[in-house]
Amino acid sequence: MARKESLLSAFKGGVLRLREDGGPCSDTSPHLASLCQLLECILRKGLRREWSFVPGWGVAASRCPWRGASVSLSPTEPAWGFRRRDYWHWLEQLPTGDSGRPTPLSISIQKAGSCEKARTAQGRGRYFLRLALQGKVLAAAVQQLAQTPRLLEVQHTAGRLWGELLPMGNGEQNSSVINGGVSLFQFYDPVSSILGNEDLLEPFLSLLLVVTEMDFSLDLQNCSFLDESWLLPVCITYETVPCRALGMVLRYVDGRVFVTEVLPESQVEVDEVVLAGDILDEINGCSLRNAYSGQAGAMLQKLKGQPLSFRLLRWQWHDGGVYEPLLPYLKVLKEKEPRFQLQRSPRCRGEGESQRLQGGRLLYNLRYLGRTSIGEYGGKEVLDRAIPAVLERHSAAREVLFDVKEAEVLIQEKTSSKLLCRYPYPTISCVGRYVDSSNLFAFCVATSPESPDGSTFDCLVFASSSEQECEEIIRRMGKGMVSVFRYHHSEIVEYQELLFWSTTCKI
Repeated sequence: MARKESLLSAFKGGVLRLREDGGPCSDTSPHLASLCQLLECILRKGLRREWSFVPGWGVAASRCPWRGASVSLSPTEPAWGFRRRDYWHWLEQLPTGDSGRPTPLSISIQKAGSCEKARTAQGRGRYFLRLALQGKVLAAAVQQLAQTPRLLEVQHTAGRLWGELLPMGNGEQNSSVINGGVSLFQFYDPVSSILGNEDLLEPFLSLLLVVTEMDFSLDLQNCSFLDESWLLPVCITYETVPCRALGMVLRYVDGRVFVTEVLPESQVEVDEVVLAGDILDEINGCSLRNAYSGQAGAMLQKLKGQPLSFRLLRWQWHDGGVYEPLLPYLKVLKEKEPRFQLQRSPRCRGEGESQRLQGGRLLYNLRYLGRTSIGEYGGKEVLDRAIPAVLERHSAAREVLFDVKEAEVLIQEKTSSKLLCRYPYPTISCVGRYVDSSNLFAFCVATSPESPDGSTFDCLVFASSSEQECEEIIRRMGKGMVSVFRYHHSEIVEYQELLFWSTTCKI
């Protein structure tokens, strides 16, 4: 009878929670990071340390229980031959296939191994897991391991055979030079591990097959901090026109390129995207991870006169606080530049300004808090449970521009103004405000009106800067709707009834 394994139980719960979220799982899912951490714990459980000797080192041999000899490093040699194994070390050794042609699994492994932004085995392993989730090859990787006995058995020398190196017989110590390398232990301990235990491997594979059926929409380029953390920074794209000078002051800290100041009246200040404290991660697709001093400036000089596209890592996380893995870097940055201050908003727009003009239209700067499915009934009564349900998930907020037009509502990405979705008023069944937090409002939309079983509905929740702005948005939406409802905690006031149809898209 297989032993009970708490990690498998926790992983099963994480898979179920992720499925309940519905739709493609993105980086903003509140359950993704915890699922990845559990997956990593399972892959690391029972991993044995590797005793690997650098080629050319002296090795002393004496009596060993299984071959009459044992091995130890010469006391005159430095103990650099020991390394801590990680699951990436067996992933990179998986066979590429009998045909020799690339497979989705081998392509994912190759991408992880060549990723410029992941510099450690931990970072490459985590990057592979993200690639594997999106590419649906995670179960295939574990199955391949189970079908490759040499990765689960004791590894011998990569150069000469073990018997050629260690003397047999009287047990006298002799020094031998290993030309290849020696690994004395298998990857997984069959007693304490999950992957090395057949009884536990089977249910784990079953869960991975369930994960394979799920859809993931991950920003795979956002991987520069996987060496340090599963927590990913907010990553945005900043595109700007050719100009003589951008107006950014840069500082290099441990291979990362920080913006320490946005110069007044510069192109960067006019564009209102880059903030002091942000990190330049890429320039026109070229990675700046582990950049040497002056590298970004040299790249910009070569690209002078060309359109520029930057990948920026925000210092500010989704919850408004400092992205935690940045704290050690910011401490060093503050020591180098005592006057440095994190910038919370573009200087031109000013702190706390909640509206923006675009093409002569008034757009609202809102935070999208999430959505939840509410079933086949989209009336005003569902707001009483839908809004708290979204808030309880603690999903990462997303900054958006909210445009209330005459016939529809448009929602754009704040940083790039990219249109995320549009909701014609006939698809909106109700709208209301949450009295416990007067700057929150929500509306419900039809998601599957053409279904023979009838339409289903989702509720979308937003946070505005004030109660007055919240009321203003509801009033403006009301002018374009056949009916509007106001949600006031337990008190709901009905204005008119609504018949709805048509289609909608997901934010």
